[in-house]
Amino acid sequence: MITRSQIITMQLSSQGLLHTPINDPSKEDILKTIRQMGILQIDTINVVNRSPYLVLWSRLGNYDPSMLEKVHKDGDLFEYLAHAACFIPTEDYPLFRRKMLDKAEHWWNDNEWVGKNRKVLDFVLDKIRENGPQKSSDFPNRPGGTNGWWDWKEEKIALDMLWTKGDLMIPFRNKFQRYYDLAENVISHISDEEVLPLQIVNELLVERTIKILGATRLNWIADYYRLKKVEVQKSLQSLIDKQKIILVDSEDFPDGILVHNDNLDLLDQTIEGKLNAEFTTILSPFDPLIWDRARTKELFDFDFTLECYLPAPKRKYGYFSLPILHDGQLIGRMDSKAHRREKIFEIKSLHFESSFNPDDHFINEFMNTLGKFANWHQTQKIIFSEELYEIFIN
Repeated sequence: MITRSQIITMQLSSQGLLHTPINDPSKEDILKTIRQMGILQIDTINVVNRSPYLVLWSRLGNYDPSMLEKVHKDGDLFEYLAHAACFIPTEDYPLFRRKMLDKAEHWWNDNEWVGKNRKVLDFVLDKIRENGPQKSSDFPNRPGGTNGWWDWKEEKIALDMLWTKGDLMIPFRNKFQRYYDLAENVISHISDEEVLPLQIVNELLVERTIKILGATRLNWIADYYRLKKVEVQKSLQSLIDKQKIILVDSEDFPDGILVHNDNLDLLDQTIEGKLNAEFTTILSPFDPLIWDRARTKELFDFDFTLECYLPAPKRKYGYFSLPILHDGQLIGRMDSKAHRREKIFEIKSLHFESSFNPDDHFINEFMNTLGKFANWHQTQKIIFSEELYEIFIN
């Protein structure tokens, strides 16, 4: 029998969020952390540091963000669609090559834009073939009307489609700008005839999700790699038949909790009370612990919506609020902004859950965490609203 709090402990442990980060993390620690999570979602919003860097900070503490770029450029990571656009360990490329082929067969060939713009696709490929890696801005804007793709120019659409199809890959970024190159220049060739069938790929991703989450309900699996629920059901039955996963009873979740055989020792330690969450950190809205909003609500009783896409008058918590994880619970959220030029870290608003009382222990832990967070942003001065100043400084 496993409780909700024990499931949380297992997920935190599996996600690398149970204890205070190590000191002086290395490039190898970055790759290890991404492998532990399976994928690292990419997002460009930078009111604080961009999400992939922030997700790593939550687990690694004070590290040099340029190390992520180096891991990518060294060929240990590639970019493709998983939960969303993600950094993915390169050893997983064969799994996602199947996804590329599937999109080419069932999406690319039926796409009206592709049929009408073959010359643009060929032009983009030829330019990259002749000149090496190119970014979107290397293709000049041309006058013309809207094309229905957020007014993207044709070459940008072509770059994105060729990347989705797998003809192009992203060997590196410069100032977070994608550079595209021919796939054969980026990754070791594998024969498409050797790529696993989609059913096997889906089963491997379902198995991996159960392992990554530590302990999970059936309903939480599909979102991680954005699989179809019917595919998850088929894969799950196969994994049960192969005795790779077990179903654990839970009073909190009557449908039961799935645990991978590799996590049975973690399950035993958790049930025996040997693992405790003693860690305060700040999370990205795109952290894999919370990116499934339904799982976040069911597990942590924490309603979370990213409000930057809402008009300002409809925002309750702020443009880019960051959840606060404290001793195994999501206890509040902070809207902040890093003013890099002025070296100021601004706390715009702070909201706690109604069930949480910020005692002295939390305030000490949070201020310590906040100081490290601001220093990592190279913003040595922290400013609060007057109300927050009275709470945390006095």
